[in-house]
Amino acid sequence: MTRHQRRTAMVGAWGGAALLALVAGALPAAAAPLAPVAPGDGTADGGGAGGLVMVLDSSGSMADDDGAGRTRMESARSAVGAVVDALPDGYPTGLRVYGADRTSGCTDTRLVRPVEPLDRDAVKRAVDGVRPKGDTPIGLSLRKAAQDLPEPAGGAVGTRTILLISDGEDNCGTPEPCRVAKQLARAGVGLRIDTVGFQVKGAARAQLECVAAAGNGRYYDAPDTAALARQLQRAAQLTADGYRFEGRPVTGGDGGDTAPVLRPGQYLDSIGPGETRYYAADFDAVSTANFAVTAVPQPGAAVDRFDVLRTRIVAAGGPNADGPGCERDDERFRQSEGAVPLTSAVARIPSEKGNRRCDEAGRYLLAVERESKKGSDAARWPLEMVYGTEAPLADGAVPAQSAPEFGAGGRDAALPAGTPREIRGGTGFNDAARIAPGVWKDRVLPSQTLWYKIPAGWGQQVRYDVAFANEPTVGRGTRTYSYGSTELFTPARFPVGAGGGEHRPDTPYDGRPAVAGAGSVPVAWTNRYESRPTVRPVHAEGDFYLAVTLGAQAAEIAENPRIGVVLRVAVLGDELAGPEHGAPVLAREGEGKNADKRGNPAGAGDSGGAGGAGWTGIAAAAGAGALVVAAGGFLLVRRRGSRSRRG
Repeated sequence: MTRHQRRTAMVGAWGGAALLALVAGALPAAAAPLAPVAPGDGTADGGGAGGLVMVLDSSGSMADDDGAGRTRMESARSAVGAVVDALPDGYPTGLRVYGADRTSGCTDTRLVRPVEPLDRDAVKRAVDGVRPKGDTPIGLSLRKAAQDLPEPAGGAVGTRTILLISDGEDNCGTPEPCRVAKQLARAGVGLRIDTVGFQVKGAARAQLECVAAAGNGRYYDAPDTAALARQLQRAAQLTADGYRFEGRPVTGGDGGDTAPVLRPGQYLDSIGPGETRYYAADFDAVSTANFAVTAVPQPGAAVDRFDVLRTRIVAAGGPNADGPGCERDDERFRQSEGAVPLTSAVARIPSEKGNRRCDEAGRYLLAVERESKKGSDAARWPLEMVYGTEAPLADGAVPAQSAPEFGAGGRDAALPAGTPREIRGGTGFNDAARIAPGVWKDRVLPSQTLWYKIPAGWGQQVRYDVAFANEPTVGRGTRTYSYGSTELFTPARFPVGAGGGEHRPDTPYDGRPAVAGAGSVPVAWTNRYESRPTVRPVHAEGDFYLAVTLGAQAAEIAENPRIGVVLRVAVLGDELAGPEHGAPVLAREGEGKNADKRGNPAGAGDSGGAGGAGWTGIAAAAGAGALVVAAGGFLLVRRRGSRSRRG
């Protein structure tokens, strides 16, 4: 058979129909203050494994004036109240204080509210009763706070966060705070330490920055009362919205002889810097095997732009995993503002003639490697892995030709317009918010990635824009720059790529309107035999996933806790009844499963009117898909890494 006549159909882990694409275009005005939000529509085992303990400085200096006519402690009470009002109902939350019981003493630290399902009134009453008195035993308080956070049960994976609020440095000396933070961060998976410096400078700020960096977290600067409330809300909500994991726990081997054997399904493991983890799988001679791995560092943790997550498929040789290499994919962060979820994926696709070494039936090794530069996050990263297979079609079925061109889904594609509808993105693949073609609005935190999914069938392609809002900023003088980005994934969780410059998935962001966008080629079975990384993965119908990320440094830019995004999403082309050559149209545009009773795409906004409260700034540049590039020659290096290659 020719390359366009390969017979096969989709089965196993990916089955189902859906193409995730999410498009943004209209630019919202300032985002509203944080309000409690519900998770996406998925259910994931890791959703209940997180928790937060706030560690509040109650030393004598917190009785000083904050510059606005109140004491620093009074401002801190208000800020903590805003935090608990914004957290999700029932989120495990506790409060520890130091320096509140004695005028001096380096053991003065106390848990005033245990980490348990959130009782907003109880937390507010507890902080109202705190009076600033004594010293600043930060190191000891951090150690105690880690003990306050319950360990996840039953192999669950989640984020446990210590949120330290201080107006000064540790004055006790032992244990040293940075050393404690480093020890805690390396002791297990999922712990982060965020710090908020309230009106701090010099050595105090440097120490809090050190604690956050050593603790896999972020430092947030709060020069005034408004900034304190804003930064506390960001830090607390970021942990409450942490990636929700799902899968069966498994421990990868350090070689071929210790690799556990995987069957199609979803798995959880972890990986440290410089490690390689091996898993085994038995391949037949005709099925496609897909292996996708998502590493989830703590959001904003220190990374180098060239840190690598690598996946490989290796033909099993000796016990040292030294068989021939089949496929390999390297993915890099491509930015150094802080960690975000990173996905690498490889596939064993049998060749047309079946005469390659890796076409043979037998046992293969699936390898995951992590390479980290000096100074990068040293904590173990949770891994979520999906292994699935696609079997051949029955004899006689001839798939349609490949579709390697973007065509109508290129950079200048016509995208939906109108009033955006509210949506709340999920925390990851498992609870990605389901959307339909149309215009959607959401809000994103600095360091956060939001996830969505949308169905696309055979012959269809997704094209979308993400517009980051025109926000009031806090900066004065020299501008601070961050970035906004988006990434599209196939139903098998393979990154699609930017199309060799056809789309712009990254954009500089400084608080002014900015647009990123991405898209896929049409879904065709024989795309798997193409060489381009933007084409090869797009070979099966299903839920396509879209991730939207805001850079960590946006916390130094925007005045509102979250910033607005508008998504303009299109699924282009008629859906075909199957992957076969000559398959009939299953649903014409406006008449299929994505349409409402009036023949309009489900989820599309109205054609006119304002964008809703807080979302009225619809920018023409965004509607045209334009990229707003900040002045000063700022260059954002794309996060995408090199795509799959053999060897």
